[in-house]
Amino acid sequence: MFFSPEQDVKLGRKYAPAIEKALKGRIPDETLQSYVHRIGQRIARVCHRPDLSYHFTAVDEPSENAIAVPGGYVYITRGLLERLESEAQLAAVLAHEVGHVVARDTMAAMSRQYGMAALVAAAQVSGAPSDVTRGASFITAVLSLQYSREDERDADLTGLSYMVQAGYDPEGMVETMQILQELQTVRRVEFFSTHPNPESRIAYLQDRIARKYATLGTLKEGRGEYEEAVLSRLKEHKGSRRAHMSGRSFGK
Repeated sequence: MFFSPEQDVKLGRKYAPAIEKALKGRIPDETLQSYVHRIGQRIARVCHRPDLSYHFTAVDEPSENAIAVPGGYVYITRGLLERLESEAQLAAVLAHEVGHVVARDTMAAMSRQYGMAALVAAAQVSGAPSDVTRGASFITAVLSLQYSREDERDADLTGLSYMVQAGYDPEGMVETMQILQELQTVRRVEFFSTHPNPESRIAYLQDRIARKYATLGTLKEGRGEYEEAVLSRLKEHKGSRRAHMSGRSFGK
């Protein structure tokens, strides 16, 4: 890694607004945003880099995905939020992405897939018109980046540890993978395009839970809280959006 962690933060801060925009922007519900951010901060406090300033944002992108941007920016899409069923499952996704941030997997993967020259060019973008293409290329690279299977395994197991330390039922991680894997049998799931899905993924998570966490007491699942703070509010927004579009179609 030729970049320091401090440079990761600068890159993330520079490009996070454009990446958020590319993901259809923030979901316009501050109660939902506060809930996602609060769960993320519970994870951030127990991770290996609690000194970073973490930002957790729910974006209006309809595909099922979550994205870690260098320096502590984590995005989860509306499409994925709609598929999850509990606070523990949300914590699992956010913990997995924090695992990528802590390990600096995004920067490592970009250096492998695009070369250090691309990263250096992106870091040096000054905002001049001639730099627009380089900045856009960096954003596209982040959104389409593929982690290695090793990166994914590490993020899964590290995230599992983080969510347990934060007080969440580790089965939430397994349930999330099962939900996404079931969807994958019907159609392409974006999460598995950017996060490779080895067949052993659920198996090694279940094995780690059985060996390390089986004797723990009852940890938080949070189905009621998730329904109230996320699912019900997303349904309201979807209804409002349909009503608005219907009104526009009749010239109202």
